[in-house]
Amino acid sequence: MPRRQPSSAAALTAVSTDTLLDLDNQFCFALHSASRLVVRSYRPALEELDITYSQYLVMLVLWKWSRTRHPRPTVSELGSCLDLDSGTLTPLLRRLEQKGLLTRERSNDDERELLVRLTSTGQAMKQRARKVPLSLLQHSVMPLQEIMKLRDQLKQLRAVLSRRAA
Repeated sequence: MPRRQPSSAAALTAVSTDTLLDLDNQFCFALHSASRLVVRSYRPALEELDITYSQYLVMLVLWKWSRTRHPRPTVSELGSCLDLDSGTLTPLLRRLEQKGLLTRERSNDDERELLVRLTSTGQAMKQRARKVPLSLLQHSVMPLQEIMKLRDQLKQLRAVLSRRAA
């Protein structure tokens, strides 16, 4: 008869408090520190575009919305896509607007809605931005298949956590 595997909770209660609370054993810290290193690796490529990593994420969404002709490109929907609150998103958008990459304007249909759209300069930046992921992949220490597998696992984790939070 096969041995029954202990439940996760039972296995955790058998682990010492010191081991359980070691920083290196924390999933959240592994994810956090890896994320910071990945974001840092984007800096050289993004400096050529004169934008930050957070601004780059905004531009990625806006380029997709422009390509798909997104019907309601609102600031609140952008915040939902990026999981950013208005207090974080507003300064990002203000700086991108000052650089001439996007515009923000009140909706004619609903004054409460703030629409965000790329300018021709913002749209033109898309071609130069192609270098960002290509550069990172060329200089990566991990094979492309492993990167894609890890990305897919993180997307799966994000989806599960989003459902739990809802």
